[in-house]
Amino acid sequence: MKKNHSLKYLLLLFIVLIISSQQIFAKSEGELAAGMVNPGSEEKPAWFKVSFLDLFEDIDEATDNNKRLMVYYYQDGCPYCKILLEDNFGQRDISEKTQRYFDVVAINLWGDQEVTVGDKTYTEKEFAEALKVRYTPTLLFFNEENKVIFRANGYYPPEKFNALLDYIGKKQEAHLSYREYMQEVNPQPSTGQLHTDINTVASIADLTGQDKPLLVMFEQRKCTACDELHLDILKRKESVVLLSTFNVIVLDMWSNEMITTPAGEKLMIRDWAKKRDVNYAPSLLFFNKKGEEVFRADAYLKAFHIQTAMDYVSSGAYKTQSNFQRFVDERADHLREQGIEVDLMN
Repeated sequence: MKKNHSLKYLLLLFIVLIISSQQIFAKSEGELAAGMVNPGSEEKPAWFKVSFLDLFEDIDEATDNNKRLMVYYYQDGCPYCKILLEDNFGQRDISEKTQRYFDVVAINLWGDQEVTVGDKTYTEKEFAEALKVRYTPTLLFFNEENKVIFRANGYYPPEKFNALLDYIGKKQEAHLSYREYMQEVNPQPSTGQLHTDINTVASIADLTGQDKPLLVMFEQRKCTACDELHLDILKRKESVVLLSTFNVIVLDMWSNEMITTPAGEKLMIRDWAKKRDVNYAPSLLFFNKKGEEVFRADAYLKAFHIQTAMDYVSSGAYKTQSNFQRFVDERADHLREQGIEVDLMN
C-alpha cells in the first residue's frame, strides 16, 4: 500500500514539474518550431550593454545618447529566449533598429548579481519577484523618468517585435496606445518558410567540387527580408538569368545539420555560419570553384544591388575591380547607355 502511495506521489511531482516548466517559458506570441528542445545557455549579441546593473544610471546613459533602456529577463534553457536571439536579432533591420533606439541590459531570472534601483538593492531574482516577472523572455522598457512604460511578456515574433521597437523607440506611447498603434501599422507575418526550391547544387550535404561558382544563402524561416528576396527579387527575369550562372543553396543559418563546406570541412551549418561570421539573414556568400569565398552581400539590398552582386562574381569582375561600389556605378552607367532605366530602390 505504501508503495502505491509513493508511486502516486512521484507521478504527481512529475506532473507539477512539467506544468511549472511550461508556465515559466512563455509562448504568448509565437510557437516553437517542431522538435525544439531545451537549448541550454545561449550566447547574447555582442552589442548588448555590459552593465553594472545600476538601472537608473543605465537609464541616464541611454537618455544622454537619445536612447531608452530595455531590460531583457532570460534564463538558461529557455527555448523562447533562443528564438528571440536567433529569429529576431538574427535579422539585420531588427538588430540595427534595436541598437539605434535602445541600450539592452540582460538580467538572469535566477541570478544573484546585485541590481541597484535608486536607493534600493536587489538580487536579480529578487528584482524579478518585485516586478512580477513570471516569463522568459520578458522585456521591460523604461522611459526617461525611470518608469516601466511597457512590458513584453513572452516571445513576440519578428514582425510584431519590429513594430514594438518603433512604438517605444519613437516614443509613440505619448500619442496612442500600443493596441491602437498595432492596429494602425498592421504588421504582416513572414511566411515562416525556408525557400529551398531555388537549390540547384548536386548534393546539399557536400558543397565541394562545384562546376560553377557557388552561391550560399544563409537564411531563416521567420524572415520578411528573405521572403522579399525570394518572392520578388529573385523571380525577376534578370535575376533568373544571373542565378543560372551559379550553383545555389539555401541554408538555415541555425541548423544543426552536418554539411561538408566548399573547403572540405565537416561542420554543423550553424557552426559554419558562425565561423564565417554570418550574423544576419539573409546573407549571400559567393564562392569560386576552388571553394574560396570571394564576395558576400549581407546588407538589406534591393533588386538592382542583388543583381549587381551576382554579376560582379559571375562575370569575374571582382578579380580586376576590388571596389564593389565602383562596379555598381559602372554597371548602372552601362545599363543607362543602353536605354535601360536603373532604379536603385526598386
